[in-house]
Amino acid sequence: MTGIPAPGTLPRATWPPAGPVPQTHGNAASRIGNTPLFRLCRIGGDLPRGVELWAKAEFFNPGGSVKDRTALGIVQSGQREGRFSPGKTLLDASSGNTGIAYAFLGAIWNFPVEIVIPRNAGPERLQRLEAYGATITFTDALEGTDGAQRRARELAEADPDRYFYPDQYNNPANPRAHYETTGPEIWRDTCGIITHFVAGIGTGGTISGAGRYLKERSPSLQILGVVPDAPLHGIEGLKHLPTSQLPGTLDLTVIDEQVPVSTEEAIAVARRLAREEGLYAGTSSGAAVHAALELARRLDRGVVVTILPDGGDRYRSPQGDGRGPA
Repeated sequence: MTGIPAPGTLPRATWPPAGPVPQTHGNAASRIGNTPLFRLCRIGGDLPRGVELWAKAEFFNPGGSVKDRTALGIVQSGQREGRFSPGKTLLDASSGNTGIAYAFLGAIWNFPVEIVIPRNAGPERLQRLEAYGATITFTDALEGTDGAQRRARELAEADPDRYFYPDQYNNPANPRAHYETTGPEIWRDTCGIITHFVAGIGTGGTISGAGRYLKERSPSLQILGVVPDAPLHGIEGLKHLPTSQLPGTLDLTVIDEQVPVSTEEAIAVARRLAREEGLYAGTSSGAAVHAALELARRLDRGVVVTILPDGGDRYRSPQGDGRGPA
């Protein structure tokens, strides 16, 4: 006898786990953060000699995106503050990545998750949500994440005893997660010589939290926010600010410049990342690197760092056809 329990005989982790907040020791959540920072040598091969371009690959997080940081911070703060108690379902709106991160954590700590998502979400994202056991509620594709937020709010208000509705778009734990982790990691890994930080604007959590941390360390550092160049676009996760509901987690005072990028430019650079750097990243990553390249070409000296929010495996198929998951 080996002493190894038979399959299915070990009890599943209960919610909440031991301790005042969900513990990450000994489970997959412990791998969130400390993602690698890669120098883009081939894509940035034509840059001036004194300019470096680096990319932080957030798809190395166990849930596959930068939103693992957001979700972990939100879940921990919700339980710490007593708003997320046993028996409640975590309900939130998402374009996909935060929903997947919630579902990933729900699978670890055995709490139910319901995600409200636009009906045109890509099938890969829906498959990941289903694999982790999340309940999916669809909203009109044409209303985007703004419509998903309205529906999530309606559900939460109709049954407050059932749901914990953290509202990632207005929850201060969202940017705080990046102030406490993403920003310090970038500062550490660049030895404090970063001069420019480029990130996409979706909920605003990454650029606001990490950007504020970096600005506090180096007030001359420049922060560039990447946005789609048109209301109808194919860069999932990014917001066209003039036609969108501005998230409460977005601090525009941190951002020195907004850079519009077209869907075609984002896709083209995402392909270059795979073929020239071996980094299979999503379209929002392509948008961020495109903007970072344009900036780097204008410089004589500098260290430019950008964020690759997720991997290309979530974009292999065309966007949903309106029929929901297969």
